Amino acid sequence: MKTLLSLACFTVLLYAPASAQRTQKPPLHGRHWMAVTGKPLAATAGAMTFQKGGNAVDAACAMLAATCTMWDVLSWGGETQALIYHPKLKKVIAINALGVAPTGATAAFYRQKGYAFPPEYGPLAAVTPGTPGGLCYMLANYGTLSLREVLSPAIEMAKGYPMEAQTANMIEREKTRIKTWPYSKQVFLTHPGESREAPEAGEIFVQRDLLATLTKLVEAEQAALKAGKSRKQAIMAAYDRFYKGDIAQEFVRGCREQGGLITMQDLAKWQPVEEEPLHVSYKGIDVYKLQEWTQGPMLLQSLNILEQFDLKSMGYNSPAYIHTLYQTMNLTFADRDFYYGDPSFSPRPPIRGLLSKEYARQRAAQLRRDANDPTVQPGDPYPFQGGKNPFLHLLRERARLADTTQAEKPGRFVPRHDAVAYDGPQAYDDRLRRGTTSVEAADEEGWVVSITPSGGWLPACIAGRTGVGMSQRAQSFVLHDALDPFNVIAPGKRPRVTLTPSLALKDGLPYLSFAVQGGDTQDQNLLQFFLNVVEFGMTVQQATEAANFNSNQLWLSLGGTTVKERLPRPGSILLDSKTPDSTRKTLEKMGYKLSFGERTSGPINAIWFDRKHGSFWGGSSHNGEDYGIGW
Repeated sequence: MKTLLSLACFTVLLYAPASAQRTQKPPLHGRHWMAVTGKPLAATAGAMTFQKGGNAVDAACAMLAATCTMWDVLSWGGETQALIYHPKLKKVIAINALGVAPTGATAAFYRQKGYAFPPEYGPLAAVTPGTPGGLCYMLANYGTLSLREVLSPAIEMAKGYPMEAQTANMIEREKTRIKTWPYSKQVFLTHPGESREAPEAGEIFVQRDLLATLTKLVEAEQAALKAGKSRKQAIMAAYDRFYKGDIAQEFVRGCREQGGLITMQDLAKWQPVEEEPLHVSYKGIDVYKLQEWTQGPMLLQSLNILEQFDLKSMGYNSPAYIHTLYQTMNLTFADRDFYYGDPSFSPRPPIRGLLSKEYARQRAAQLRRDANDPTVQPGDPYPFQGGKNPFLHLLRERARLADTTQAEKPGRFVPRHDAVAYDGPQAYDDRLRRGTTSVEAADEEGWVVSITPSGGWLPACIAGRTGVGMSQRAQSFVLHDALDPFNVIAPGKRPRVTLTPSLALKDGLPYLSFAVQGGDTQDQNLLQFFLNVVEFGMTVQQATEAANFNSNQLWLSLGGTTVKERLPRPGSILLDSKTPDSTRKTLEKMGYKLSFGERTSGPINAIWFDRKHGSFWGGSSHNGEDYGIGW
């Protein structure tokens, strides 16, 4: 009898609402500042910067530099996307520090080489580096400390830091590919010829070339200060040395030696862009995202649709709730996959129509209530911004491309003959969730920063003696306008990326700062995190740990060398392994194909602003190595 009672109690606790659950990690509390990111050492770098008197922008830049130096699924040659709340202006500022396709990077160039998409790895996957420029721009315009002070933790780490097991084991798994690039091999394979050639966990990992690069940036800043330049001018002198000086020369030499396309002119012409963010209101909460060169507006579109449903009454992760969110994401991913791209190129994506409440009502009416809809297509947002859709004919062509028996015929998308075959669930899951980290910071003055940096992840191709891994973001372009007429690769163009920091304001003040890594799953997990807090009353830590589900009914943004590998998988869904049998059976009857994972929250990092008590609550998921420190 006692055993039966214990089991009954355990069952109740197991399936109780997540808002009633104890968390595996404690919530963070702070009064003065909060620093959260993808690695414990990097969070420490943020805390060190706050202790120096820096603001949230300074701390965020220090954490960004540290994560890049640790190869936390990104490096210095990648890209940086940020949202900053400016307390004096009382507005959200968007920073676009994504690189662009280099000279010669045309669809015809890649198709002639037999690619269906730009490659996943190597020099031909590279866009121009954005993170050094983005960091310098944010620090110069919104920080308070010097570049020397902000880079000091990263410089110390480049001299040698104890490598964690996750990175060390990734290097060992990818050593065959790493050996094809001479500079990568010299940096990463610290035990050449031995059975294990990668560093061991805890081994002091020294990066002499990167140390020299970071030191040159600080030298440029300090020389400018001695010459009487202002703090901002001195930081931008370091920027110029990276993009126009000797660092740029070595980066370009090393890139082109290994078959890449980036030129000195490409680096000199590139610059970060400060832009107006996009936002929608959900039940009185203003949610901000970057523009449509990211997938971020997909979350905004989803909120516009979901606002028309009583989600709370459905219950957290009930079959009805899961189905409603899945079908909503079907609609918004279909729009993302066809209409999103670089808004600086003509024609501009129809974002006003896509984010209109009227369009959301039309799309909500198309949502199938009784079963999964495997045939969802992009909508037509143009009438909702007073225009006519010039690409309706491409939607028919797009449906033909989705037929893989046609897509790989000669003259169309021909897979590269030496491409690696990526079959099976593990490879697909890797492509779905690849790369990226997140950085969240806030301070008592009111500054808030949310960053989702990425690119140059392992196995990275390092550009010459810079110690800088090149981005792999070109793979997010397409080579055929029927897949997405706004995202066809062209020199000077930014690819449509999955990277998507988030800020939410309530009554005009910061309410939530949140971001996550994980490719195409990012806005899926962030959408559910946001609803966990707003609809189900979870604390920020509970919401980061709560079980999410992931849809695979979307075109993959990363990986795969053929159309077939990137195709949507209708009805495919990842659920938490603790999902009750009754929910599983209901979803299967509705046409879903179920798979399961032990931790499905996604590695979310977040800060909630407690206006009642004047403090911060930090949340950091138990999904990976993410970590936070508050004071």
